[in-house]
This record gives sequence, C-alpha cells and structure tokens, in this order.
Amino acid sequence: MEHQNPDYTYQNVIQIEDADQSRKFIANVFMWMFVALGISSASAYIFATPQFFSLLVDQSTHQLSGLFYVIMFAPLAFVLIMNFGMNRISYGVLAVLYVVYAAVTGVSLSVILLAYTASSVIGVFLTSSAVFGIMAIAGYTTKTDLTKFGSLMMMGLIGVVIASVINIFLRSDSLGYLISYIGVAVFVGLTAYDVQKLKNIGAGLQYGEASAKKMALMGGLTLYLDFINLFLFLLRIFGRRR
Repeated sequence: MEHQNPDYTYQNVIQIEDADQSRKFIANVFMWMFVALGISSASAYIFATPQFFSLLVDQSTHQLSGLFYVIMFAPLAFVLIMNFGMNRISYGVLAVLYVVYAAVTGVSLSVILLAYTASSVIGVFLTSSAVFGIMAIAGYTTKTDLTKFGSLMMMGLIGVVIASVINIFLRSDSLGYLISYIGVAVFVGLTAYDVQKLKNIGAGLQYGEASAKKMALMGGLTLYLDFINLFLFLLRIFGRRR
C-alpha cells in the first residue's frame, strides 16, 4: 500500500476566490493523475513480459533479485522526496521525479498483477475507475464540508497500515480480507475528501514559493495514490488468481 497524503502547508499564502481558476487547477490535477496512470500501466505491461520479468524474479529458481527489492521500496522514497522537497526543488525536477516514480510503481505492480488473470485485472480496473469517478464527482459537487470526514478516513488509513503490518506475521486470510474491505471504504472516502480539498485549494489560494504548477502535480500524485490503493484492495477481494 502506498498512500502518502501530501501536506498542503505553504509559505506566502494569499487568499483569493476564483471559480474559473479552481476548474483549471482541477483539470491540471487530473491531467497529472492520468499521466501517472498511463506511465504505470505501460511499465507494468512491459515488465510483465518474460524477458523483463526475469530481471526481477529468476524463472528457474523463483528467487527474487536485488532489483526486485529496490523496485518494491523505491516508490515510497520517491513520494517522501517529492512531499518534503516540494518547496526546495524546481518544477522541472519535480516533474521528472513524478514520471520516474510512476514508472517504478508500474514495475512493482507488474509483480502483483501477474498473480491474477488478465480478465479479472481488467474487470477490477474498470470497477475501480467507476467507483473513483463517482466519488470524485461527489467530492467536487457536494456542499458539505468533508474535513471531519477526511480526518476520520485518515485514522482509518492508519489502522489499515498497522493491521497490514501485523498480518505480515499472522498471515491470516480472514484478517487480510477484512483489511481489504476496510481499505476499500477508506480510499473511497479519501477520494471524495481529497477532490474537495483540491477544489478548495484551486479556488481559494494563490501560492508564493509553492507554485500552482507544483500544487497541481502534487494533487495529481494524491489522486493517483487514492486510485492505485483502491484498485489494489478491490483486486485482493475480487481478483481471480492464476
């Protein structure tokens, strides 16, 4: 699971109100999200082929390579670098890190996706897209303040992470399914909350050191993580293994 919620706390913040700016900002956010999904899908497909997959797992001995462990932990490192270095690195460097992060995440996903049939992966992807789209629209259009709801979802996320770590040692299938169901609920809720938060950011803030372009990119990262985690939890529940 790879969710890291970017901390939208910035220097030199100026309050403004502009609905048109908000729409443009959200459009850029979703553009970056779709870019990441496209890159991840392409790299996952490439590394799912035998010649590239052999770089991660030895086909004869089934032993994991050193590259496998690098790929598994690299996405978290990229997210932390982008989150904490956002105000210090240039937009161009941030964009390069984002693209490389999406590619590396796709490679890590190729290992997971090979455990499931292609038809179930496609079915779950379409289901995730529909659920994500519905909740994104709900978060964008609702007049209800979701701040408290978002805080509750973040508490749920922390619980899911802790339970997942515990289950690494317990290896309980029942607990694993319970975690997956709760995970789906958490990321469904976070999708609506994050979209509303990003809408408010686009409508009410103009940034000093943190440019709007950087904010849109990091917003895309947030929604990308929401979608990927929602997809993975749904895959664990409904995916058919090979």
